[in-house]
Amino acid sequence: MAVIQILTKQYAVCIYIHGTRNFSSIPAEYHTPVKQYAGETYTFEQIDNTLAKGYITEQEHAETMGYVPTT
Repeated sequence: MAVIQILTKQYAVCIYIHGTRNFSSIPAEYHTPVKQYAGETYTFEQIDNTLAKGYITEQEHAETMGYVPTT
C-alpha cells in the first residue's frame, strides 16, 4: 500500500498534537513516515510534551527524536 502524504500529516497531528490516535491505531506502513514528519516538523518541546502526556511511548519518542534535524 502506498503512503499518502496528507494522511501522514493528519496522523501526525492526531498523535502528536491532539492525542486522539496512537501508533497502534494507524496502519503499520505509516509508523516511520509519521515519526519522520513529526521529527522534521515539530519542535523538541512539542515532541517531549507528547511523551509527557502519554500520547506516545518512550520508544516512539526516541525514534521520533532520531529524525529531528541537528543544527
